[in-house]
Amino acid sequence: VELANVKMAMNPFDEIAVEEAIRLKEAGKAEEIIVVSIGPQQAQETLRTALAMGADRAILVKTDEQTEPLGVAKVLKGVVEAEKPGLVILGKQAIDDDSNQTGQMLAALLGWAQGTFASKVVIDGDKAKVTREVDGGLQTVELKMPAIVTADLRLNQPRYASLPN
Repeated sequence: VELANVKMAMNPFDEIAVEEAIRLKEAGKAEEIIVVSIGPQQAQETLRTALAMGADRAILVKTDEQTEPLGVAKVLKGVVEAEKPGLVILGKQAIDDDSNQTGQMLAALLGWAQGTFASKVVIDGDKAKVTREVDGGLQTVELKMPAIVTADLRLNQPRYASLPN
């Protein structure tokens, strides 16, 4: 498949993750939002979208190779170790291959707590309470930070960058 002229767009689950990070920063629970993309040079368009939404910094790990979830998790581990965030929020799955593995693999590689399929995230000091929908109701887990959270569609409705008045 020829991708040279394809416009890159952010995965909807990742848009939700960026929005949640922005909301946490607005609530005084986060200091800086760093977004990361692993892919070809065209992926910088996706990062620009995240910056326009409200992210503070963007990191592009450039590769023209097809990436698999474990490879992505290993690269993200390096970024996390360098940046030292207290919380990493990812979309729950990739939409190009419907993979739902990267967040869990990243948590395992780092030895961090994880909350998956988040429909609500509450930060209280050094803990994150993550609620998710399960068969028969809701489940809330309390994570000691640093932690990994994967965002479900029910977590929020992303804002989109607007033009000045």
